[in-house]
Amino acid sequence: MNSGGQTSEASDTAYQILAYLHANPEAQDTLEGIVEWWLLERRIKNQTAKVNEALESLVSGGLVTARTGKDGRTHYAIERGRREEIETLLKNWTI
Repeated sequence: MNSGGQTSEASDTAYQILAYLHANPEAQDTLEGIVEWWLLERRIKNQTAKVNEALESLVSGGLVTARTGKDGRTHYAIERGRREEIETLLKNWTI
């Protein structure tokens, strides 16, 4: 629902609040609490999924390496043998 004068960013924020309330029907909070806890939590979850997808792409493309550390978590690093290629790629990258 994007009502008349609402910007797409405001509409997205409204969606995020409503989605949080739907998932947590007993929730209630102040403006500050909603910003600090609800929206931050949802953004972290969304961003984590995006970062995971990007890392999978970079690893499969051979630009980044992935190794399992002693802590059992995956650690990522640049593929050192492809630094020049990566530098060229970054110079030509369009966002």
